[in-house]
Amino acid sequence: MEDFMGEKGGFRHQAPILTLTLNPALDMATEVAVMRPDEKLRCTDPQLDPGGGGLNVSRAVHLMGGESLALVALGGLTGDRLAELIRREGVMFLGITGPGETRQSLTVNEAETGRQYRFMLPGPVWHEADQERVFMLLRAAGKPGGFAVISGSQPPGVPVDFPARLAAAMAGMRVVMDTSGAALTRAVEHPVPGLEVLRMDGEEAEALAGRVLATRAETADFAVELVARGVAKKVIVARGADGSVLAGEGVRLFASAPKVAVRSKVGAGDSFVGGYVLALARGGTEAEALAMGVAAAAAAVMSAATELCRNEDVLRLLPQAVVEIV
Repeated sequence: MEDFMGEKGGFRHQAPILTLTLNPALDMATEVAVMRPDEKLRCTDPQLDPGGGGLNVSRAVHLMGGESLALVALGGLTGDRLAELIRREGVMFLGITGPGETRQSLTVNEAETGRQYRFMLPGPVWHEADQERVFMLLRAAGKPGGFAVISGSQPPGVPVDFPARLAAAMAGMRVVMDTSGAALTRAVEHPVPGLEVLRMDGEEAEALAGRVLATRAETADFAVELVARGVAKKVIVARGADGSVLAGEGVRLFASAPKVAVRSKVGAGDSFVGGYVLALARGGTEAEALAMGVAAAAAAVMSAATELCRNEDVLRLLPQAVVEIV
């Protein structure tokens, strides 16, 4: 590990990391005493953060001492506000002119019960001309040999195979895809040639498998099936508080999740991807990258509202993310 990490937990070298966020959000988080229908609910002062899958990955990479370039679609006054928040965090980004007004999202914590309510708006509709601009920018911004992350929800109006088309456009890059719903199903049923990593959660894996994946070994078996079918070179399945499974050709690993008090689950998956990709970009092994991802996810759930992982928490939790063959 000493060769992998610097004196302060940073890394000595890093390959380029590019993230893409076409449906970002201005994330607002607040708290109420009790959620009651038909009443005016007095909220605490809102916390504002830039949000969206790929953007959160870049934010997590930055928080852990790495660098990335975030391609972010921005539109309207909300897009301007979002851009200012990104600048304040010091994340390198390139704005893509998006259609309409950038969406907003709202997270409300209920103090009495600890429950969390998340309200996600859909975002503006993307037309064919909007989509073509993205492909042009990807061809200009992509760095052969680097890592590219496609993460988060896709905007309304794009075809179901749009994430796969984006991945195919990133020739020469190692593409990590963390999507859901119809786009995930499409990626499994119609594999993207050369996809480096496909990540999903346990419920998504069970839905795709058509069976319960009760044990780590069963989850690994399913991930191996996907790799054998050419879905991706590596498949990662998150098993919630248990940890994460990674399978590749001749590789079956499990990293146990550190036990922490959960404050907010927002951004845990994005923090995982950030930690995992950053570790690989710094020359880490698959085991080291999986451990880093699991530690980053655990650090994220410790944070309040829409905050992500803190580097000091990641480094403290990393020894607890024990990796074993499964």
